Amino acid sequence: MSTAIDSFLAMMAAERGAAPNTLAAYRRDLEGSEDAVGDLLAAGRDDLLSLSGEWASLAPSTVARKISALRQFYGFCVDEGLRKDDPATALPRPQTRRPLPKVLSHDEVERMFTQVEKEAGEGKPNAIRLLALFELLYGSGLRASELVSLHVSAVPRDAPFLTITGKGGQQRMVPVSRRAQSAIARWVEVRPDGSKHLFPSRTGHISRIRLYQMVKELAARADIDPAKVSPHVLRHAFATHLLEGGADLRVLQTLLGHADIATTQIYTHVDSARLVALVNERHPLAGGQRGG
Repeated sequence: MSTAIDSFLAMMAAERGAAPNTLAAYRRDLEGSEDAVGDLLAAGRDDLLSLSGEWASLAPSTVARKISALRQFYGFCVDEGLRKDDPATALPRPQTRRPLPKVLSHDEVERMFTQVEKEAGEGKPNAIRLLALFELLYGSGLRASELVSLHVSAVPRDAPFLTITGKGGQQRMVPVSRRAQSAIARWVEVRPDGSKHLFPSRTGHISRIRLYQMVKELAARADIDPAKVSPHVLRHAFATHLLEGGADLRVLQTLLGHADIATTQIYTHVDSARLVALVNERHPLAGGQRGG
């Protein structure tokens, strides 16, 4: 069975550009299902339906992900002639709602900036590094994995852009604010030499887990509940506050590196007040007047 899973994952990597974390998640889901029902290539519709009992305690979003993995796996098996039928058609299509992202207020972000700038002002390399990381998380909306793995070569000297390799190996250009450029320049001056990574560690680059810890610790020092803050929450804040400032949804999609604009649309809920005010102020019927 592992051969079939390996072949499926190889296809996902080669043809769809699935990222390593995505491939690992597919493997866990497929091997977990096989642990429950036995050889997936020999499993029937009833076997797959029995998985509902195994999944009873899981969140709907988790169940939806596992079902998606099985549907794609069996579709691959049929296409490759490994099976003549697709037992995954017996699985339900759960209707899940994407959770609304946590949102930090402008004041909370400002408090964190005040704290990290104060610390960086003392000249310690780790504090200057954190300032550069924080500026890029909130100022450019990078994913944690994109940020920690940045190469020095991704930061051009003569243009306010970063070259980012995102999910599926897709590259995009991300603008960098003057503040972030200044913070990066300060970090480069004190950064250890000898690594291709902008934020190096002894074994390569700093990890996502370490970035997560640093952001939580900064929030606590700024008297903000650490449970509210993470690198991904700062990415959400970047998107939310841009929309509040009038950014176009398609532009935001490009900046965030979303393949599907439906993913970007999750942010529109936070901007409802501004949209209502826009209609009330700018619509031809505003103020009781009709357009010509």
